[in-house]
Amino acid sequence: MPDEPYEPERAIAGTGMGGQMDLAASEAVTLEKTPRGPDGTERPAGRPRSLWSDAWHDLRRNPVFILSALVILFLVVISLWPSLIASGNPLQCDLARAQEGSRPGHPFGFNGQGCDVYTRTVYGARTSVAVGVCATLGVAVLGSVLGGLAGFFGGAWDAFLSRVTDVFFAIPVVLGGLVLLSVVTSNSIWPVIGFMVLLGWPQISRIARGSVITAKQNDYVQAARALGASNARMLLRHIAPNAVAPVIVVATIALGTYIALEATLSYLGVGLKPPSVSWGIDISAASPYIRNAPHALLWPSGALALTVLAFIMLGDAVRDALDPKLR
Repeated sequence: MPDEPYEPERAIAGTGMGGQMDLAASEAVTLEKTPRGPDGTERPAGRPRSLWSDAWHDLRRNPVFILSALVILFLVVISLWPSLIASGNPLQCDLARAQEGSRPGHPFGFNGQGCDVYTRTVYGARTSVAVGVCATLGVAVLGSVLGGLAGFFGGAWDAFLSRVTDVFFAIPVVLGGLVLLSVVTSNSIWPVIGFMVLLGWPQISRIARGSVITAKQNDYVQAARALGASNARMLLRHIAPNAVAPVIVVATIALGTYIALEATLSYLGVGLKPPSVSWGIDISAASPYIRNAPHALLWPSGALALTVLAFIMLGDAVRDALDPKLR
């Protein structure tokens, strides 16, 4: 059979035995009609999915994401409407019942002040979730803006921000909280949130800076620049959507860290203070009675650990879905 002339339409495929074989143009077209997704399954030809649609496609099939999302959804619901599952008053205490164990209507028993541990554990989720969400949003916005501008413009602004970031990285978080929050007399959550934003933005800033530097070197950004696109348009339309994925991943994981940090500061007495309801306050109050009433310590500690674990698991699942190298 005479050799066929080489045509650009021909394709080359692996034989499965370490070699290669030529495919005719008709066979190559057939392969194009059944492309495969990131998970190896065939999908119909058409408009290719974006990174976000591929990520959502993977997340819906990830049991770790589903489990952690259900736990977080439950925490959000009881944070907004704690009376759905707890009808008592977290500030109502009876010293006659101090350190008593579980009984009907009070499944978690009572703490050293005679307060219902179950009610306080449920209402403590509101403070922890509120602090974690607000601190994460503040850190993500401030760090993304500063780091993104530094990575895009470079020069003196980038050098200045890098030195400022190094200074904030050198401050121990817990020690900084002890120093800064010890002089605050307000009993609201905002001083704690402000402290977390103040010391938390450098990490997001460095990640956003690196993502923007990588994204602005892509061909589509250079093409937009050559066509006369303004800096604002390039940042908002071309760079930000392609550089925000690492920021989302780190912010999701950091949310659980901020919840644990709030509990740590409250435990040390410089975060939230009574009569606020917080897991850190309850853990601190129950520590002296751990031998006589361990239930008063275990339930808020378990709720805190479960919440932090749920957000870390969610962040890991989102990272795996948004990082094409891990597929």
